[in-house]
Order: sequence, then C-alpha cells, then structure tokens
Amino acid sequence: MKNFNYLFKPFGLVLLFCLLPLYALAQSVSISGIVKDSSGEPIIGASVVEKGTTNGIVTDLDGNFTLTVGSGATLSISYIGYVTQEIALNGQTRLNVLLKEDTQALEEVVVIGYGTARRSDVTGSIASMKGNDLRAVQTGNISSALQGRVAGLEMSQTSSQPGATMQIRIRGTRSLNADNEPLIVLDGIPFAGSLSDINPNDIRSLDILKDAASTAIYGSRGANGVLMITTNKGFTEMKPQVSYNGYFGIKTLFAEYPMMNSKEFVEMRKVAGKYANGLDEADDVSTDWQDMFYQTAIVSSHDISVSGGGKANSYNFGVGYFHDEGVIPTQKFDRLSLRGSIDQELGKYIKVGFVTNNTYNLTEGSNVGMYGVLSLSPITNPYNEDGSMKRTVRMADDEQFVYTKDIVENLSDTWLNQRKVFGSYNSVYGELSIPKVEGLKYRVNLGLNLRASSGGSFTGEGIGSSTANTPSTATITNTWLTNWTIENIISYDRTFGDKHRVSAVGMYSAEQTTYNKSYVSGRDIPAEYFQYYNIGQAQGEIAVDPNQQDYYQAGLMSWMGRAMYTYDDKYMLSVAFRSDASSRLAKGHQWHSYPAISMGWNITKESFMDRTSHFLDELKLRVGYGQTSNQAIPPYKTMGRLATRPYNFGEEFATGFYVSELPNSQLGWEYSSTWNFGLDFSFLNHRIYGTMEYYVQNTKDVLVNVNLPSTTGVGSYMANIGETQNKGFELSLNGVIIDNKNGWSWDAGINLYMNRNKLVSLASGADRDESNWYFTGHPIDVVYDYERIGLWQEGDPHLNVLEPGGNVGMIKVKYTGEYDANGTPVRAIGAADRQIIHLEPKFQGGFNTTVRYKDFDLSIVGAFKHGGKLISTLYSSSGYLNMLTGRRGQVKVDYWTPENTDAKYPKPGGIESSNNPKYGSTLGLFDASFLKIRNITLGYNVPRKVLNQLGISSLRVYATVQNPFVFFSPYHDESGMDPETNSYGNENQAVTSAYQSRLLVIGTNTPSTRNYMVGLNLTF
Repeated sequence: MKNFNYLFKPFGLVLLFCLLPLYALAQSVSISGIVKDSSGEPIIGASVVEKGTTNGIVTDLDGNFTLTVGSGATLSISYIGYVTQEIALNGQTRLNVLLKEDTQALEEVVVIGYGTARRSDVTGSIASMKGNDLRAVQTGNISSALQGRVAGLEMSQTSSQPGATMQIRIRGTRSLNADNEPLIVLDGIPFAGSLSDINPNDIRSLDILKDAASTAIYGSRGANGVLMITTNKGFTEMKPQVSYNGYFGIKTLFAEYPMMNSKEFVEMRKVAGKYANGLDEADDVSTDWQDMFYQTAIVSSHDISVSGGGKANSYNFGVGYFHDEGVIPTQKFDRLSLRGSIDQELGKYIKVGFVTNNTYNLTEGSNVGMYGVLSLSPITNPYNEDGSMKRTVRMADDEQFVYTKDIVENLSDTWLNQRKVFGSYNSVYGELSIPKVEGLKYRVNLGLNLRASSGGSFTGEGIGSSTANTPSTATITNTWLTNWTIENIISYDRTFGDKHRVSAVGMYSAEQTTYNKSYVSGRDIPAEYFQYYNIGQAQGEIAVDPNQQDYYQAGLMSWMGRAMYTYDDKYMLSVAFRSDASSRLAKGHQWHSYPAISMGWNITKESFMDRTSHFLDELKLRVGYGQTSNQAIPPYKTMGRLATRPYNFGEEFATGFYVSELPNSQLGWEYSSTWNFGLDFSFLNHRIYGTMEYYVQNTKDVLVNVNLPSTTGVGSYMANIGETQNKGFELSLNGVIIDNKNGWSWDAGINLYMNRNKLVSLASGADRDESNWYFTGHPIDVVYDYERIGLWQEGDPHLNVLEPGGNVGMIKVKYTGEYDANGTPVRAIGAADRQIIHLEPKFQGGFNTTVRYKDFDLSIVGAFKHGGKLISTLYSSSGYLNMLTGRRGQVKVDYWTPENTDAKYPKPGGIESSNNPKYGSTLGLFDASFLKIRNITLGYNVPRKVLNQLGISSLRVYATVQNPFVFFSPYHDESGMDPETNSYGNENQAVTSAYQSRLLVIGTNTPSTRNYMVGLNLTF
C-alpha cells in the first residue's frame, strides 16, 4: 500500500495538470455580440477587451465579435471618436452594444505647447480646428483653408500664382523691420519650411496660440503667435486601415481684367486727342488679348495613407500628390509628399517614436505676367497677311512683343522659370515614465530639418523684346538651409483627491540654423538648349553679384518652466517663465526673460449659479498677462555691413570696400507685453457656445532700420527705437440650430474681429518718417498721398490758384492750406497737402454653416470685411494702364467729358505727371469691404449597410465650387474682379516704387479663378 501511494502521487499530479485546463474552461465563458453606432450601423474595428487583461479582439466587417473571457468579467468596448463603454457580464453571453459619438471628448484636448491640456483647463487664448474642418475647403495650402475661419487670424493673399503662400498675421502687425509671421510648430518641433510644404491631408489638428500667456512658452519665436500643427498618427490595437482622399477640378476665370474693348478705346483716344493709330492699329480691328491668352486650368489631389497598430505600437504612413495649374499658360505647381510616423512602447516605462515629413515641389511659370498682355491696345492686329502671328506689334508710341497662349506654350523650353524645393522635416523622441512616481515623465525631442531650393530662369534671344537679336539671359539661385533642435523636457501631471489637478513642465533646448544662398547670372547663352544649366558657357557677361549671395548661422538657447493648477474644475491658474539667448543680438544683450500668468474662473461651478444650470452650461472668465520678444532680424546686424565698389587703380580695375550699414553693439530684443481678457460660454446643453476676447498688446524697443543723412557716408543702422500697439476684440459664436430632427441637422458658426494698430513712437522723438510712410499715432500700414475729393468742374473759381495750368475735368485733391479774407486759397496744391490714409478695416471675419439630411450634407464657408482701403494698381498711375491717353491698353473707366461731368475718372488727355493723369495715384484706392462665399460643398456618405457588403469602412463623394460669389464690394461692383489682394506693393506694376513693399495690393498678377471640383474619401 505504501508503494502504491508512492506511485499514485506523481500520477495524481499529472492527472491534476491535465484537468486544470478543463477546470479553467469551466470557469470561462464565450461572449459574442455586435457593436453599433447611434444610427444603428455596425462599427468596424471597435476594440473589445476584457478589463484588467490583454485579452481582446476587434469587431469584424459586420461589427460582430466573439471572445472567451473569465466568468464575471467586465468588457471594455472602445472606438476612436466614441464614448468608451464598460459592461459587466453578469451571466450574459450575447451583447448588443451601442456606442455614442463623443464630440465633446474629441474637442476636449488642445495642444498648448510642450504638452496638451483639457479645453476646460485652458486660461490663455487658443483657437482650435480639426483636420476635417480645415479640409472643408479643398486646397493645396492650409493658409487658404484658414481664411476667415479663426477670429484674430488674418490670412492675406500675397500672390495668386499656383503654390503661393499667404501673409499670416495673428492680432495685427507688431514690428517694422523684424518678421511678423507666426511661429509654425509641426509635431512639436519648430518648422523650418514653408506652409506650402505641408500636405493639408496629413493634418490631424491645428491649434492657434494667440496671446502672450499662451505663446510665452515659445519665447522669442512665439512673438507673433504660434500655429501648432499635429499630423495624423496611428492608434494602438487598431487593425490596418487604408484611406484614399482625392479630388479633380477645373479652374476658370473669376473675371477678366476690365480693359476697354476696341470701340471704347477708339472713342477714348479721340477724346484725349494725343495719339494717332500706330502701324499695326486700325479703328475697325477688335482684338481680345486676354481671350487669346488664358487657358482652362486643372487642379487635382491624390493621397493614400495606411495606419494601424498593435498592443504596444502604432503607425501611419502616407503619400500624396498635388497638381495645380494657373490660367496663365505654363504656370503650375506640383508637390509630392511622403510622411510616416511610428510610436513604440518598450516595456512598461519607455516609449520611442519618430515623425518624418518629406516634400518635393516644383513651381513653374513665374516669369509670365499680365502687364504685357493688358498693355496691348485692342485695335492692334496681331496677324500677318498670311495668317501667321506677328512677333511684335507697333502701337501709337510703343512696339511690344506679342503674348498669346500658343506663343507662350511654344516658348516653354526657351522662356522658363523654375523653382525646385526639397524639404525633409524629421523629429525623433524618447519618453521615460519615471517608475514609482505617477505622472512624472522625461522626454527628449530631436528635430532634424533640411530645405534645399534650386531656381533657374532662362530667356531666349529676343523673347519679350521689340528687338529680335536681344541677347539671351539666364540665372541660377540655390539655397540650402539646415536646422537642428534638441529639447529636454520633464513633465508632471497628477490629480489629487479628484479636485486638485497639477500639470508642470520644464525644458532646456538649443537650436541652430545654417543658411547659404548663391546666385549667378549670365548673358548671351550660346545654345538655347543649355537653358540655365551651363551659365559658365555664356559668351557675354557672367556676374556673381555680391548682394545676391548670403550665408548665416544663427543659434538659440532656452530655458522654460510652466505650472498649471486646477481646483474642482472651478479655478485655474497657469504660470510660465522662459529665457532665451539669441546669437543674432549684441553681446551683453543676447538674453531676455519673459514671464506669463493667466487665471480662469468657471463661474457656472459656483453654487449661486445652480438656478441657471437648466440653460447655462459654461461661463468661464479668463485673464492673462505675458511678455514675448522678437529677434527675427537678419543675423550679423550687430556687426554692420560692407559693400563693394569697383574703381580704376592706375591701368587696372580694383574692388574697394566701404561701410554701407553701421554696427550697433547695443542691439537687443524687441519685446511685447500683452493683456488678454476672455469669456467662454455655452448655453442650452451646448447648443450655443462661443468665446469673446479683448486684448491690448504693447511692443517696445522696436527694431527699426534708422536712415542716416547722406553726409555721413552710411545709409543706415539697425536699432531698438520705437513702440507700437495693437488692441482688439474677437468674437466666435457657434450653434446647433437643428439637432437630428427627422433626419435633419443644421449647425452654423461665425467669427468677427477688429484690430486697432498704432505706431506709438519713432527714433529720437520724431513723429514721422515720410520716406518709409511711418507716422506716430497712426497704423503701421498707411498710404501717404493726396486725397482725391472729386474732379474740377467748369466755373470753379479756385482752379487756377490751386492748380496753375490745370484743366477742367482733372483730379481735385484736398487742400490743407490757409485762405485769405476773401476765402481764396493762398497757395497752390503741394507736398504739404498729402494725407495719411488708413488701410485697416473696421472689422472682418468669416462664417460657416452645414445642413445635413440623413446621408447628404451641404456646407458653405464665407468671409467678410467692412471698411478700410484697398489698393489697386490696375487703376493707379503706377500700373500704367489708366493713363487715359490712348497710348496703350486702357482699363475701362467712366471718364469726364463735357457731357459726363459726374464721372469718377478725369478727362482723357488732361494735365499729366509721368505719362499719367496728375494725382493718378489717388485713383487706386477703393473701399475694401466685401462679403465672399469661398466654398460650397455638397456631399453624400454612402450608407454603411451598403459598404459592409463591399468590405469598406466609409465612402464619401462630394462636389465643390470655390470662389463662386462676391457681394457688397465696391471694387467688385466697378471692376467685376475679386476684391482680394494678390501682390506686394513693389510687384506686378509698371512703377514698383510707388507703394511701400510691405503693403498688399491688387496688381497685374495671375487672375483669380472659380474652381469646380469633384472628389471622394474612401477608407477600408
């Protein structure tokens, strides 16, 4: 028996181990079910996990799942964008799970710089947009999609050519000579490229930091606001998803430039009585040069991405191609983008990852403009007797090259301008969660960026010239920019007792940027097929202009700390401090520190507000103060500048050097102090919600290029002299008007903002700098010119006094001088009568609305502006298209005649100044008001029950028209054209010195277009 027991023990152990799985199986249960959304459609890829374990599965194409779990288990069901549900089984074996959309949660977290925060905890001024909202306006550049979408964010068009970016101003213009563009942060790393390098389809969210309490954490780089761009990433425990987003469209002219036709031109030339027809002109000829020039353009975009993840990792990779043509032949922009991101957990405490964004773009056709087309008279015959096209045409006083669509396209290999840009923007991070200290993390970010640009132009022999043997020319411009950034960040996030929430972050960072530019030009290229690729073979002059070469290396070192505290979701406090050291500034002045503090009070959490809880959801008061500074000036300004000048030294030539700009060993920071007051509100169960903001921003020690008298022998020097101020009001209001009533939904939003900009002081207490159009007490951007008040009429007694030698029908401008006892002016109109004319609008903003019925949706996005002045060089004398003499092509205007004395424009052939009507510059100012519909989109989401049969997660098709309508615009009413700017003040006009280069104007740039597109979004 003893031996039997001895033998039985091991046998019993073996039997026990064999029976354990059966016992475990008896304690387990198989659960099956289906997961659906609020409309009853199955959710594909929802995560179903046994709580407290790694045991889980995802739903199939029909939303079904089967999972074996322990008896008495609790299931956690989750899906991106939906409220996570936990279900205790309690004996259930079949589940029907309904997940609700978590719109509030999707909008809850915002990127605040070096971290994220709940929207309810934010005390600064931060506006957010989701990627899908941005893509409501389909465009290749996110700056276009942002127009009119965010209060306080002004996007102004600087060029209408394909691939152009916009001027961005957050709460006005601060600086006179330093950069006013906001900092762009891409996936946590300051971005070294252009917005045109970023594919809008890659963007997950965009957060705009507007006040100093928010931007101070970025120090000097955040002086003009911050655009925080977060790109798409994958999600853990997500099966692979493939998405395609694409559209195709055609671009047609919004309107031709309003030039006179042949009949109108002949009549105007007769009234002027200055020019007879040229050799190629005849009164019975009618040539529409614009119609012979424009093309119907194409725009298309295609993006494919794949994303997913396992239990400890996630990934997202994508490729995109964007093609955009202009209505001017040969103008186009192509962009190829590649991006990828991987996040990987290494054990319990370590996480690593990287993001790479790579882009290659090609811009062509910038050499082809509109002035040569518009200046041709409509009575010029472009054809030879045999029907062939003339090379040049001879008008009354000019011989001009002929520009048509066919001619420009045929010259595409011998008249070209190309710019190729490659950019690679990469960030790598490692994150360590400190063991045994909940909420404490250390993270290191490394950014490595490269942007290389190669530009070339070639103009073949005689092209664009009245002389057929004018030598060919070529230029090459190459730039190379590298940038590295390293950030060491330690953060702590913890909630104590459900009421005390603490978030703190500290950082040390350093960055360095190296830039190099080279430029070479050559004349008389021996063979046209060389184009610009072998300028060294030029038979004429080969020039390496020293003013066109550039190199710099600049660095920035920073320390930063921020602490945020929230008590009971009722009281919020945020304190930040940062110190920067810039290599661009003088020794002893390189460091600057900026504090920031902001507070919030959620009034609705107070007990005395209980009576309002049935209609008032949120009422949060915010106040903040902070400092930021600006060092965005060219490096080496502290050292001055030398220029070269060749001279004769005996029988030889030598090169001499002279001081062109003085050094300044005291050059320091330009800094701004900002107060911000905000009120966030929400009513009727979040059906109506919005924000109001008021701010005052004072900028001191403004970096100004101080001009010196010519007797000093030096032109200027850079100094911290001057002060500016911006103050304004912003309102954002959104509402859900109809909330899924009988299949109908309707939501709408509007934003409105006004900014008052003022130059407070200038150098040495001066109140004006007329050469740069700077005047204290007035906005930075003004026009300094005469003010047109009408036209001189027959019988006006002061004409000969104020305008000696003038004529009836000429422009009448405001006189500011004295009058004698008889009420007669004591002098003629002169330079003292020039006025300071403000350009800024009284207010501006935008609106959007979406109506949905079941699977259909209709959305409209628009913008508006009220007041202010618009500069159009088409009508101004600087454009040489409103000469009113008949010398060249003439813009269509209502001009003065003895039979039409109520006209707006002067008598043709009257008194002139530089071949234009005297005071013709005053004709270029218009009321800048407009209301514009930017985008109308009709979409259809294919029902999920149809898609499930095809194995597709989602499919949306849509049709879009962009730029369809303009209302309430005096400029549009007169010209028929788009009232938005398209050029800087020194571009796209015959005389480029008439306006300050910083001003935006409507010049003879590529015409605006109306776009028609169809597209689809597909995920499977």
